[in-house]
Amino acid sequence: MRLLEEVKARALQGIAATVEEALALNDKYTVDELCDAADEVRAARCGNEIDTCSIVNARSGRCPEDCKWCAQSARHKTGIQEYDIISEKELMNAVHANSRRGVKRFSMVTSGRRVTAAQIDRFCDLYKKAAGESGIYLCASMGLLGKEELIKLRDSGVKRYHCNLETSASYFPELCTTHTHEDKLRTIKAAVEVGMEVCCGGIIGMGETLAQRLELAQEAREAGAASIPVNILQPIKGTPLENQELIGEEEIVRTVALMKFVAPDCTLRFAGGRSRLSAAATERILRGGMNGALVGDMLTTIGNNIDQDYTMFERNGFELPDDYDTGKYSQV
Repeated sequence: MRLLEEVKARALQGIAATVEEALALNDKYTVDELCDAADEVRAARCGNEIDTCSIVNARSGRCPEDCKWCAQSARHKTGIQEYDIISEKELMNAVHANSRRGVKRFSMVTSGRRVTAAQIDRFCDLYKKAAGESGIYLCASMGLLGKEELIKLRDSGVKRYHCNLETSASYFPELCTTHTHEDKLRTIKAAVEVGMEVCCGGIIGMGETLAQRLELAQEAREAGAASIPVNILQPIKGTPLENQELIGEEEIVRTVALMKFVAPDCTLRFAGGRSRLSAAATERILRGGMNGALVGDMLTTIGNNIDQDYTMFERNGFELPDDYDTGKYSQV
């Protein structure tokens, strides 16, 4: 049996490919062959619903960590806006706007190593407000928390915790020295243990190899990820990666397809950086293993128009939310 057919047959049953098998596929098959097979796996294991989410930057800048890619590190001069905690009015405006447009999930994301004990209760109050006024599925991304803080978030209505691994364990020390890959895994494990779903992925195009991108997908799956966000590096002026060479579109398309074989039951989620892709590459990815998307603005960069995204998702065979109506919810 051809290798691709063998790997696909196993993935259709939810059995993950190894990183070595995925690398062998990359050497043997065209991008269209890989995408077509990955799309079959996506349809069988995840269905045709596009899993949308949106985020709001709930605490911006002043981060003491030294992550090379990040605009929010206090060690980098990027000129971003800095503030402590988002106002209740701004948060609720974002919650209601996304809920009206049929976005499935919504998360507050904070800068810094972790939300402090002094601030966690304030964020929990905001989540309780959001839960009380909207049926949107609530997520949180607040750094390297322990069980006590995670339980508080869970009890305030948060159902999924987001903590990106960012890259593979083998490459992480090249990009960050102030915390470790293991620190992230401890938080992810704690979130699972308190009953939360987990979302963890990373950024591709930071100088890592294809094998390390696939290791990232494998590590996220093994950590219990329901969702693996795939960000594409957009080098930001003032960060150590500002001059990082961009990876090509075909390499990105291939990476996503191969990730699907490595993590067949996980939602692969289009996240930051997709705005730099051509329409053809974007749609090939949507027909090549991807079934989730971060819509709207990102943390420190402009994102994607929600209505245009929904039109694109539908054109590529995905089901839209039942209550979505382009005319009713068009952005202004």
